[in-house]
Parts: sequence; C-alpha cells; structure tokens
Amino acid sequence: MKRTVSGCLAVCLAVAVPTTCIAPIARAEGDWEITPESDEALARGIDWLTKSQGTEGNWTSNDLGLVSMGALAYLSAGHLPGRGRHGEAIQRALDYVISNAKPSGLLNIADERRGMYNHGLSTFVLGQAYGMSADERISPLMDRALKLIAQTQCDDGGWDYVAKPQTRGHDLSLAVMQAKALRSAVDSGLEVPPEVIDLAIRSVRQHYTPQGCSRDADEEQQQKHRGQFTYTKGGGNASVAMAAAGVVCLQEFAQYDDWRIEKNMEVIDKAIREKAKGRSSNPPFDAYTLYYVGQALYQVGGKHWREHYPPLRDALIACQVESTDPNENGKWRANGRVGGKPGDLYMTGAACFILAMPNRYLPILQEGKIDSLQQRFQQK
Repeated sequence: MKRTVSGCLAVCLAVAVPTTCIAPIARAEGDWEITPESDEALARGIDWLTKSQGTEGNWTSNDLGLVSMGALAYLSAGHLPGRGRHGEAIQRALDYVISNAKPSGLLNIADERRGMYNHGLSTFVLGQAYGMSADERISPLMDRALKLIAQTQCDDGGWDYVAKPQTRGHDLSLAVMQAKALRSAVDSGLEVPPEVIDLAIRSVRQHYTPQGCSRDADEEQQQKHRGQFTYTKGGGNASVAMAAAGVVCLQEFAQYDDWRIEKNMEVIDKAIREKAKGRSSNPPFDAYTLYYVGQALYQVGGKHWREHYPPLRDALIACQVESTDPNENGKWRANGRVGGKPGDLYMTGAACFILAMPNRYLPILQEGKIDSLQQRFQQK
C-alpha cells in the first residue's frame, strides 16, 4: 500500500511553527485509530520517560540505540527539542547521542559487538529528528553516519555487528536496521547512494525462506507455498520479529508489490490474534518485536492496519503499569533480553512509538519523498 500524505509538507510545517511544543498533526484516518484511552496511555508513558530520565539524558544506559528509542518516543508523540513540557527531556536525549558520536560517525559507545545495531537505530532516529527540527548539528553527523553505513556494507549487501565490511552480513536484523537508517535520511532530504539501497534490498530478499519447497526454487514456485523472512539466509530462526522487519524494509523502499510482503503479513496477523487477545499484565510482544510489528501493520495498511492495530493498541494500554509510585507509574515493564531501567526504557519507548503512530508526526510515517527511489527501481 502506498501512503499518500505529503511528507515534505508535514515536515516543513513542523519546522516552521516556532512557538508550539507539539508538531502539527496529520490527522488519523478515523476515530478507530486513536481513543481517549490510547491518548492517556501515551501521555503517561511520556511522563514516565521524563521523570525517570536523569540529568545525563540516557536513563542510566550507555547504549545509544536504547537512548535513541527514548528520543523516538518523544518525536513520535509530537514533542520537539527545547519546546514545551518535555522539550528539555528530548533535548537531553538527543544531546547524549550526538555528543557521543565518534569522529568516524559511528554511533556506539557500548560493546563493539553492538556497533552497527546501535549505529543503525541511532542514525534512523537522528534522521527523524533532523526532519522535525532545525538542529544544525545533525546534518554533518548524519553525513558521516551514512557514509559509515555505506563503507561497512558487506559484499552480499548485509552488515556485521562490528563496524567493518565482511564478505557476508551477519543477519537480517542488521540489514533492516541500516535500511531504516537510509530511508530516514531520504525522508529528511539527505542524499543516499542508490546502489547501497539496491544491494540491501537484495540482501533482505535472500532472507526469505519458503515452506514446502527449496529456497533455490524459482519465485513462481515459491509463491505457491507459505514462507517468511528468517534471521539467517539459510532459513534459521524464523520469528514474528523477522517477518515484520523484512516487511518494513520492503515497504519503506517502495517495494509495495513484492509478493513476500503478504506471505509475511499472514505470520504477523496470526501472531497478533494470538498475543493481543484478552487482558494481560505483560506486553503482547517483546520491545524489539513490537517495534517492527507495529510498523509493518502501518506501512502495509489496508485491512492489516484496520483489523489488527486496534487490538494491538488495546493490549498495550491494558498492560501499562498503574502505580502510586511515580517511579513505576506509566511505564511498560521490560519483557525481553534487556532488563532494569534500560529495559523499561526500551519497552516504554517502543510502546509509546506504537501508540503515537496514528498521529503521523514522524517523516517515516508520511509519504512523498520516496517516490524518486520507487521510480528508479521500477526502471530496472
């Protein structure tokens, strides 16, 4: 599905209004997208992020990817750096990421094995911030960060966790993380080498694994069977997260008609039906999976978004922490590999991002600037 809201217009409006703390809204498709309960849950989540942040702006974490997720929550809710009640908090988060960038442009100060993962996520968020604010520090940093992504791309189009090129990329999650960073740059008007994007998309497609026939079978044969994107090219570690991540990458680079998208949406829709029913004190997915599932629903749109976003949204509302303790109230508890306050940051940031998506504040949630890339791929 091709979204039709003009990204350029919305971004220009967001930059042009100097007195408000909330970016101008690109209205939701209908009342079914946003409810009073979801608005309240989003506001409480943002309040928790601000109250628990700390003076350094990093929520006690040196993981720039996690800190960027906190910043993304604010941006997706329409809060802009330096403006309004949460302006100082988002400014601190962005300052922490920007000030810790290495001369090479690498956005990672944690273990080097998290290098390109943190780099991709942080570059993506900085690209969104650049499209919504006038922070002159971001453009030169984005230029170095994008060059690093291009320089570290592996021969097969993927990436390794360590920031250096290899013969083969490590896994799909890394490829998609860099691809989102590249798309974020496109949305914000920055230049991206087309050949890097082209190779990355080919790499993502190579992670698709059919069920019931060989991965080497021709596409016509593969389309007759179920299948999904997997963590490795050999078909290992199939998961809902990988199904969603692959869909997001193809959608964001205008591969709307790729038959693999619908195959993976079957996996995602089924998972939401199973995980987002009834009331539970636990989030329906871990933060990583939630982050991609919500985006896949939105980017594909249509019946997938209309039928499955409301139950996903309501499941998140139901498991938000309600407590008289201000240190707990409003957050979502970590339920993945990251624990403690950084884990709560990750889960809360992802939940706020999903609840805020219908507002369409972020450039990545708007359409318009990707058209030139779409035309280029159609000419091949």
